[in-house]
Amino acid sequence: MAVYALTGFSLVSLLSFGYLSWDWMKPSLVADVATDPMEKSQPSAFARPPHIIFILTDDQGYHDVGYHGSDIQTPTLDRLAAEGVKLENYYIQPICTPSRSQLITGRYQIHTGLQHSIIRPRQPNCLPLDQVTLPQKLQEAGYSTHMVGKWHLGFYKKECLPTRRGFDTFLGSLTGNVDYYTYDNCDGPGVCGYDLHEGEDVAWDQSGKYSTFLYAQRVNKILASHSPKEPIFIYVAFQAVHTPLQSPKEYIYRYRSMGNVARRKYAAMVTCMDEAVKNITWALKKYGYYDNSVIVFSTDNGGQTFSGGSNWPLRGRKGTYWEGGVRGIGFVHSPLIKRKRRTSWALVHITDWYPTLVSLARGNLSNVPGLDGYNVWPAISEGKESPRTEILHNIDPLYNHAKYGSLEDGFGIWNTAVQASIRVGEWKLLTGDPGYSDWIPPQTLTNFPGSWWNLERLTDGLRKSVWLFNITADPYERYDLSDQRPDVVRTLLMRLVHYNRTAIPVRYPAENPRAHPDFNGGAWGPWASEDDAEEWEGIGEPLKSRNKKKKCKICKLRSFFRKLNTRLMSNRI
Repeated sequence: MAVYALTGFSLVSLLSFGYLSWDWMKPSLVADVATDPMEKSQPSAFARPPHIIFILTDDQGYHDVGYHGSDIQTPTLDRLAAEGVKLENYYIQPICTPSRSQLITGRYQIHTGLQHSIIRPRQPNCLPLDQVTLPQKLQEAGYSTHMVGKWHLGFYKKECLPTRRGFDTFLGSLTGNVDYYTYDNCDGPGVCGYDLHEGEDVAWDQSGKYSTFLYAQRVNKILASHSPKEPIFIYVAFQAVHTPLQSPKEYIYRYRSMGNVARRKYAAMVTCMDEAVKNITWALKKYGYYDNSVIVFSTDNGGQTFSGGSNWPLRGRKGTYWEGGVRGIGFVHSPLIKRKRRTSWALVHITDWYPTLVSLARGNLSNVPGLDGYNVWPAISEGKESPRTEILHNIDPLYNHAKYGSLEDGFGIWNTAVQASIRVGEWKLLTGDPGYSDWIPPQTLTNFPGSWWNLERLTDGLRKSVWLFNITADPYERYDLSDQRPDVVRTLLMRLVHYNRTAIPVRYPAENPRAHPDFNGGAWGPWASEDDAEEWEGIGEPLKSRNKKKKCKICKLRSFFRKLNTRLMSNRI
């Protein structure tokens, strides 16, 4: 009874939410608003390629948007989604690099070698250079392409930089997280550097400006200087709301009644980001782009619950393959949509944006075979059935193997100790260690009636390595059906076997001491030349398979740079 009562509570909270008011005429703290950007206008005929604005937020939880029943104020996102198409069967990846790589390439991470973890600042690794990226395809179609925000797809050599991967301009950070004001990033004790770049140069002069403000202002500047008669693609990858939890005081003050400090700061960051999106939308209207524009909004992974985020009522969090880690907030807002103001339950994955947007741009997809994404525009715009019927969430052969998994448990066809997850139709299968598996109510709710939540936590101690859920009937993943439906388990394991045969080796090289910012003028940036890239990269080879000769050279160079660093530090002291 407790389960059904609580389920009712969460659903009622979602259904009873009223949209917050949205005063477009009130100036925001991000930019001055002079006109009403949402005034009624007739949708333009789809006579020319649309302007495309793709907005990606970082670590925003599934629950952390107003129209999902959140206590966080997001009036801009609420209105844009309400007037467009909400994607409520939309999937992303559980961590940063994988989602971004799949967006940019239209391919699962097993097909780019990025199936394990993230690209770390000191790794000689980046998005494979043989991949034709989304902005490159849009450039071919005549688009001006711009990126603002977080890259996190590698930078160890210049060929990996955004401006070498299809973007005409870039303002943002290369690593995974930086201070919102100083743009410093520490990759371990004493390994710190500045990370804000303009094109391929370090943007020292921008230090001190809050990144959410800075990025929104840059988008405004790009739109002001471009002609709306020429198609433009802007990829806005906000740093918000990733840690560190930093926000201007005026936003924190709005949530002063929140008892949980992390949640309070996090909420302020979300609302600040919401205002930034408002000003981007206003700029589209002001400068004549809006009527022929497509705005896509997406999160990159689930929220980090111990840093203020909430994925309630979904199970799990960022970094896990439970729904709380991989089901994202997503919507499309555009005057070009034929059936607006609705919720779509079409199955959509982040890889689908590549063929969808290239098709909208009237680009050529014939020379990029093997995409894992689908063109889902008819499903979004017209309400047609999605061409997608399954999603490979991932297969990670390097992740810690589950203690109780075995080939025997996988019917002799799959080692269930390996971390993997797949969705086929209404069924979802997880093997290995899927990650932290609790259901975590929003941290602002005290004395929450969590009897069933505490009971379900006991399932974590079971000796399991296989889970099966009917996600359509059980989106909160409460009822494991792996024992009742071994036939479905076997069918989905066969799909994992199929995908695994197409996987390329993992690209996860050892960290390189030459990447230390102290050797690069105090900033994170490219450090390898073309001559030594092959030596350091180990392209397409798992870390364990490299020959001993290369390892020996790496050891000698590490020793050299360690001694050099010691001398430099001694001189400073």
